[in-house]
Amino acid sequence: MSLREEKFLALATIDYHGMSIEDLRKVFRKSLDSGMHGLCSSPYEEGQEPGDMLSESQIRRRLEIMKPYTKWIRSFSCTDGNEMIPKIAKELGMKTLVGAWLGDDPEINKKELEGLIKLAHQGYVDVAAVGNEVMYRGDLDEGELLDKIYYVKASIKDLDIPVGYVDAYYEFHDRPAITEACDVILANCYPFWEGCDQDYSLLYMKDMYQRALKAGNGKKVIITETGWPSQGTSLQGAFPSEENAIKNFINTQKWSREEDIEIFYFSSFDESWKVGGEGDVGAFWGIWDKDENLKF
Repeated sequence: MSLREEKFLALATIDYHGMSIEDLRKVFRKSLDSGMHGLCSSPYEEGQEPGDMLSESQIRRRLEIMKPYTKWIRSFSCTDGNEMIPKIAKELGMKTLVGAWLGDDPEINKKELEGLIKLAHQGYVDVAAVGNEVMYRGDLDEGELLDKIYYVKASIKDLDIPVGYVDAYYEFHDRPAITEACDVILANCYPFWEGCDQDYSLLYMKDMYQRALKAGNGKKVIITETGWPSQGTSLQGAFPSEENAIKNFINTQKWSREEDIEIFYFSSFDESWKVGGEGDVGAFWGIWDKDENLKF
């Protein structure tokens, strides 16, 4: 059988055999310097958590750190200062995937939706995300979420901004009414959270992407989150480590470039508040640490 290079490239990761951690760091830096499609914003400093008011200075400082490496920024909320993220990102020349955070508080949900609509009309939104993992958490029922998606779509229908909803890739298969409501499929794909060994995680993520693509029936799919923690407790065959986090980043960016897959890497900075919902690994998903130093 002869070598088919185009197929080989589509399936291959990097040959890491014999590489030291220093070698891996060099490859990581080269990959980072080559740039990526998107990064998830991590605006909360040490001691802060969602609900705290963000300052313009901290948002600007972190976006300026990220700017050399990414074309797009994803934000998760439109209240408590988060609404400044897309404004400053646009000022710095980046595109924006802007999210309204939806939970079980109707008043907060209303403020989030109105904030997203306002930002869209002001020209700060390139893709609008109505909710993040709401079905996964069970904060709303499907009908309530659909009402909110259609409300945003109707409110910005003249702006030519695609509207979607962010959730785990399999939700778009399981919930066809939500998939139908979306202009674009915004899928979170985490081999780590499904206990996948890092050596197989790229193929696993490709399968996740294909499942979302099939569910979308021709609609564009954007991977809105994927990543690997650098420290913390293992989950079945998935082991957090600096080595595995580096390999995951390199493999992901290689695939993104070779097959033109739009991916928002999670995350930019380590955030300690995330341990409350994720355990110790929650604090170690960033490319930069909590003090804004590049980790690798």
